[in-house]
Amino acid sequence: MGAQPLMRIENLVKHFHVRLGAFGERAATVHALDDITFDILDGETLSLVGESGCGKSTTGFTLLNLHKATHGKVIYQGKNIVELDEKAMRPYRRQLQIVFQDPYSTLNPRMTIGEAVGEPILFHKLATKAELKDGIATLLADVGLPPRFASRYPHELSGGQRQRVAIARALACQPKFIVCDEAISALDVSVQAQIINLLLDLQQKYGLTYLFIAHDLAVVRHISDRVGVMYLGRLAELTSREELFDNPLHPYTKALLSAVPEADPAHERSRKRQVLQGDVPSPLSPPSGCRFHTRCPVAMDVCSKVVPEWREALPGHHVACHAVTEGISGTGGLPG
Repeated sequence: MGAQPLMRIENLVKHFHVRLGAFGERAATVHALDDITFDILDGETLSLVGESGCGKSTTGFTLLNLHKATHGKVIYQGKNIVELDEKAMRPYRRQLQIVFQDPYSTLNPRMTIGEAVGEPILFHKLATKAELKDGIATLLADVGLPPRFASRYPHELSGGQRQRVAIARALACQPKFIVCDEAISALDVSVQAQIINLLLDLQQKYGLTYLFIAHDLAVVRHISDRVGVMYLGRLAELTSREELFDNPLHPYTKALLSAVPEADPAHERSRKRQVLQGDVPSPLSPPSGCRFHTRCPVAMDVCSKVVPEWREALPGHHVACHAVTEGISGTGGLPG
C-alpha cells in the first residue's frame, strides 16, 4: 500500500435543501455531511461504516462530484475537483469510478453485456472498434465471466454475475479509484465472499484504490486497510483495521463492535453488549455539540455544547470525542 494520499478531503460539507409539508410549504436543510476531513492513501482500501443515513454513500457520491459539495475540498492530482463543472470534470471521470449497490438496476436491460462493458471504452476512446471485442473479452475474464456472456442480456444473469459485469464496466475506464457503494449487500452470502475476493484480486492486479462503503463489520474487517466510522454526517473515528477492532476509542465505535456476533457460542452468551438507548436524531435538526451525546453512555456537559475536535489521539488513530484523552493506551481511552 502506498504511503502518499491519492485523495485529500478537507472540511467537506454536503447539505440538501428540501421542502416539507403536504404542499412543500416549509423549507428545510438535511445535514448529510458536516466538516469531514481525511485522506485516502494510494493503493489502500478505506472502508466507511455506520448506521443507515449516517452519510456514507453521500461521502462517496460527493468525492466523485456526483453530488456537488456545499463547501470544502476534494483534492485529486493537485486539483480541487468539487469546483469543476461537468465538462472540466470529464477527464477525471475515467480515473474515478463507482460500483453501485443494486446489480439489478445498474445495467441497461436493453443493452447486451458486451455493449454495456464496451460503452465506456468507446466513449473515452480507449480502443478502436476493431480492438473492442478483445478488450471486452479480457474484462469479462478479469471478473470471472466467459467471453460468451458478451452476447447475453442482464435478465439472463444472476445477481452475482450482474455485479461482476458492473465491476468490469468500472474497470473498462482503467480507473485509479473506485467507490464500492454497498457493492455486496444485495447479494447472497456465498456470492458476497466471491465478490470480495474478486475485488482484492483486481486491486493487486491493477493497483486500485477503494473507498468501500458497507454496514457488515465482518466483511469490513476482511477487506479493509483502514476503517472510518461515521455518525450523523460526521466522522467519529478513523484508524487502521487492526487498531479499530482491537482498541476502539469512540463510544459509538465500541457500541457498533459489540453488536457483531461472535463465532464462539459460549463467548457470545457471556459477553456484555453495549446497547445504545434512543433513536438516531434527524439530520434535519442534528443535536448541538457532539452529535452522539444524546445516546452516549459517557456524555459530559461539554458534549452538548462544543463540537469535539477531529484530532490524532494516537499515531494514525483519529477520533472526535471529548472523553478521549491524549496519550492513551489499550484501555480504550474512556473513563471508567
